[in-house]
Amino acid sequence: MDVQFLGGAGEVGRSAILVNDRLLLDYGVQTATPMQYPVGDVEPEAVVVSHGHLDHAGAVPTLLSGDRRPEIHWTPPTAALTRILARDTLKLHGGTMQCPFTQTHVARLGEVECRHGYRESFEAAGHEITLYDAGHIPGSAHVLVDDGDTRLLYTADFHTDDTRLLSGSTARPAADVVICESTYADVSHENRESVEARFAETTRTTLWEGGTVVVPAFGIGRTQEMLMVCAAHDIDCYVDGMGVEVLDMLRGYPDFLRDADALDRAARHARTVTGRDGQRKRIAAQNTVIVTTSGMLAGGPAMTYIPEIRTDPTNRISLTGYQVEGTPGRELLETGRCELNGGVRPVAAQTALFDFSAHADRDGLRSFLDAYEEATVLVNHGDNCEGFAAELRDEGVDASAPGVGDDCTVG
Repeated sequence: MDVQFLGGAGEVGRSAILVNDRLLLDYGVQTATPMQYPVGDVEPEAVVVSHGHLDHAGAVPTLLSGDRRPEIHWTPPTAALTRILARDTLKLHGGTMQCPFTQTHVARLGEVECRHGYRESFEAAGHEITLYDAGHIPGSAHVLVDDGDTRLLYTADFHTDDTRLLSGSTARPAADVVICESTYADVSHENRESVEARFAETTRTTLWEGGTVVVPAFGIGRTQEMLMVCAAHDIDCYVDGMGVEVLDMLRGYPDFLRDADALDRAARHARTVTGRDGQRKRIAAQNTVIVTTSGMLAGGPAMTYIPEIRTDPTNRISLTGYQVEGTPGRELLETGRCELNGGVRPVAAQTALFDFSAHADRDGLRSFLDAYEEATVLVNHGDNCEGFAAELRDEGVDASAPGVGDDCTVG
């Protein structure tokens, strides 16, 4: 089996892997400035998309330019999420070099897509494919590829622990080769119950003291989980941003959730922000909780709320996920300052990071790979892929960390 890494190798972002020159696994973007896309020209017969995040699905519509019409295979939630992301990209960057596709390309997805449930095998570009629940976001999948000679498992992003939104991944299908993510290969996550309890306690304290809590959260997965956390702890809240559309969509796919009834209760518990007539500024002064995009303060409604609350130390900003280096959220954590309204401003509001990660940590990755001691492991999707591969090699695993553009023969 021939495997070529077009992106996502030795980096986090623009995941794209070409198998046997015919089958493409993911086709994402790296949200840098300017936006970065997978390398090389590729014209696959079929594409399998693991899940609906920009770094795995954000460039899929570009594959439908001209007369190209590869089949696109994914779960129903991934199909819906990819469209939401594409529309958002068009809204922000349409007609610029940052967005090399149009609404026409997005509309073509309906002509070529095939939707599949978990553990339902299907044929794509001469390969037998099976999707398994990856526990990362609703609809996320491990992708098992069988070309008749070699069984390749592409983990994509995955989580081995349960969250309120999803059950952790338990699937361990037999495979000769594993392409394994390594985002948190050198990190141990805090116990989820402890993180949630700390979030609830600090939030209640801020509200009791008369402050406002802004909870920046990724629109897909994290926003919905934070609403479930607020509902479970009876914390009144508002919800704003892309997460509202995603919330409404996910309620239509109960089979891809751990507890659909709990998500419905969380949706009813939260009040939706429309943003009309200065609503956001009024809400920011209400001694309340606001769950809103963007998760790294790189845009979205959060950038309306933060300037309104930043000068009062009674207020709080509760970040809920990893802050990439160079983002306003990372700057806020490290310096107490943040780029707001075209300038870098000091933030007096209390700021803290709560680790609600949807990725497996070091222990989760190792426990997953325990099932593949005899397999060849190709480490990708991380900032220190070679370091993790070296650890595995020291333990007798046939492991390596390809780079972008590398072509590997495996199996």
